[in-house]
Amino acid sequence: MMASIGEFDPLNTRVPATKIEVTVSCRSLLDVDTFSKSDPVVVLYLQAVGTKEWREFGRTEVIDNTRNPDFVRKFVLDFFFEEKQNLRFDVYNVDSRSCNISKHDFLGQTFCTLGEIIGSTGGRLERTLSGIPGKKCGVIILTAEELSNCRDIATMQLCANKLDKKDFFGKSDPFLVFYRSNEDGTFTICHKTEVIKNTLNPVWQPFTIPVRALCNGDYDRTVKVDVYDWDRDGSHDFIGEFTTSYRELSRGQNQFNVYEVLNPKKKGRKKKYINSGTVTLLSFKVESEYTFVDFIRGGTQLNFTVAIDFTASNGNPSQPTSLHYMSPYQMNAYAMALKAVGEIIQDYDSDKLFPAYGFGAKLPPDGKISHAFPLGGDNDNPNCVGIEGVLEAYFQSLRTVQLYGPTNFAPVINKVAHCAAEITDGSQYFVLLMITDGVISDMVQTKEAVVNAASLPLSIIIVGVGPAEFDAMEELDGDEVRVSSRGRLAERDIVQFVPFRDYVDRSGNQVLSMARLAKDVLAEIPDQLLSFMKSRGVEPRPALSTSPLPQLHQHI
Repeated sequence: MMASIGEFDPLNTRVPATKIEVTVSCRSLLDVDTFSKSDPVVVLYLQAVGTKEWREFGRTEVIDNTRNPDFVRKFVLDFFFEEKQNLRFDVYNVDSRSCNISKHDFLGQTFCTLGEIIGSTGGRLERTLSGIPGKKCGVIILTAEELSNCRDIATMQLCANKLDKKDFFGKSDPFLVFYRSNEDGTFTICHKTEVIKNTLNPVWQPFTIPVRALCNGDYDRTVKVDVYDWDRDGSHDFIGEFTTSYRELSRGQNQFNVYEVLNPKKKGRKKKYINSGTVTLLSFKVESEYTFVDFIRGGTQLNFTVAIDFTASNGNPSQPTSLHYMSPYQMNAYAMALKAVGEIIQDYDSDKLFPAYGFGAKLPPDGKISHAFPLGGDNDNPNCVGIEGVLEAYFQSLRTVQLYGPTNFAPVINKVAHCAAEITDGSQYFVLLMITDGVISDMVQTKEAVVNAASLPLSIIIVGVGPAEFDAMEELDGDEVRVSSRGRLAERDIVQFVPFRDYVDRSGNQVLSMARLAKDVLAEIPDQLLSFMKSRGVEPRPALSTSPLPQLHQHI
């Protein structure tokens, strides 16, 4: 019990994800029944990260006798921006009572990611069904909506009276630990108050917590609260516990929100035991916060730019020891990092045009050194079409430029910042991915560039490849200490640095390595986007409406 309260790290606890409700409709399905129309059902399969295996997640209801079903039963999925969540929708015609789906007629299927549905205009994705050679299988329409209770933030304040005295020389030093209950009856820690020294009647500071962290959206789920007496050596003494629920707390200050703190051991031992004190809710309020999905549905586009290190320390690209070596059998670390991050972000960028630059190379024909040259070779248009286009331009550049140096970051950062500075109305948010093998040569200028960029709609991801020491990079990643330049602090933390070697799967599974890398480097992007929007008072636009579904005699 003691160990678990010491291990709570508010930054690394995984709050239950945003919940997304996916609604399914189909149009012009195949007719396979001889005397009537089909009786369709849609089955959703999810793919586990890093595996090829598909598992059934759920099924819609069956709608009789229609080629144009609008299903009522929705799929509710946990959404993680930083993961590529692959989905497969199979449509069947139900023609017997069997639960075994393979006993029914297959009408077609489609594959997509959850991000693609959310990133589509108005959260509505229309796909052609395929899978039956030579036949038109119709279309499937998928709509994604965020469940509303994901965005509520609760602020509450509690105090306690007459808690048990635990310290030999003084009174107790009480603090509270909150746990949400899980489906399986276990408890997960979700908040710890500060310690109030030497009192049996503490009043804790108000604190704020996402409602989903407290109850995962289920207002009647048990919330357990433990009361402890803090001890310097970490062996905190248990005073007692009580349970409540989000619904009870939300009633605010009243006679029902006074809780007896009970210690089961004492209760069992002492006949006259009443309680170990009481805890009272002093205040409770709920506010709604905008979410990342609100902005994406309102039309905010993620603009993805790539910058690749072409300095000589990477080694000769024609040698297998080079970090830029192009093996016919597997991708190098640069290509893996680029693909891992790009394939997720591209779902939120409708034009799929990605500016791609190189730095630290001598360019043909005159050997001029450049720290921001377009990989495609066209100075007027640095855009590449799709992630595949970026990879192609990268491989092409390796054949034409000479690796050189030094490793200057500031020119590329300033170039992207210049674009970001022109669009600060919330319609675009820029993400710059820099992949490098070594130590920055222009740290002073880079810090200045980062501090300037921190006030813009921009996040910077730096992936270090190869065996170099990347200590200096940690300075740019403002998790611990905010980056500063000439006495100015960056107004937001916008840089995320990771060394690629920390994510490489030992068994050589590249898909898994890439999934791990993407998960870590992209996890901070939604909050960084929100922090920019909040700092500028930008609100999401209403969800873009798409053309409504044709009203075909809806069978529900």
